[in-house]
Amino acid sequence: MVRLKDRYLLVNIVYSDTPGAATKKQTGKVGQQQQQQQEPVSDLLLFNQPTIGDLTSQMLLKAIRSQVNSLFGDCGSGAVDRRLQVKYLSPATSTFILLVSRAYYRLVWAALSFMDSVPTRNGRRCIYRVVRVSGTIRKVEEDAIRRARLLILAAKREMAGEQAGTALDALFGGSGGKDVARSLTNVVDQDVNDDDDDNGSTAEDAEMSDG
Repeated sequence: MVRLKDRYLLVNIVYSDTPGAATKKQTGKVGQQQQQQQEPVSDLLLFNQPTIGDLTSQMLLKAIRSQVNSLFGDCGSGAVDRRLQVKYLSPATSTFILLVSRAYYRLVWAALSFMDSVPTRNGRRCIYRVVRVSGTIRKVEEDAIRRARLLILAAKREMAGEQAGTALDALFGGSGGKDVARSLTNVVDQDVNDDDDDNGSTAEDAEMSDG
């Protein structure tokens, strides 16, 4: 029996149209007058905002397929369409998980790199950042939870002034961040060393056996 080999891609939507010095306003009462107080917002949270609007899995799939077709033509589009699915979408965390055939997941990764906006009406400009590639959805789900917790901790440290690096350091790498921020920088391609199936064989072993 032939076993289909798949890859799961964990993707973050990072917003690139966010002003660097944004603030939020809080209203309080002092006696009979309204007083406005400005409180700074963590840059990490500004870049990792929830996705507002009516974004659906179908919209994402349509946009990805369109971009794959634009880059790789009908041949690439047909190869990817066989297994491409959105297995999970969370607008609250701007995160989604894609299922792709192992042989063609790099085509989808390339297409995501060229996409620059949310596929909705008047969609905001954004970056689609692949942060994990795995042979099992369990590993991807665990990494999504871990990254969400690290993001909250990094944002709290940034607000408390404990972190020397910038938000971009924490998102994309840099020398100024602390350990928590550095944990967020890793774009982990687990095509080589992640478990590919339940019996302990790896993707590297599978690729060697394929040819």
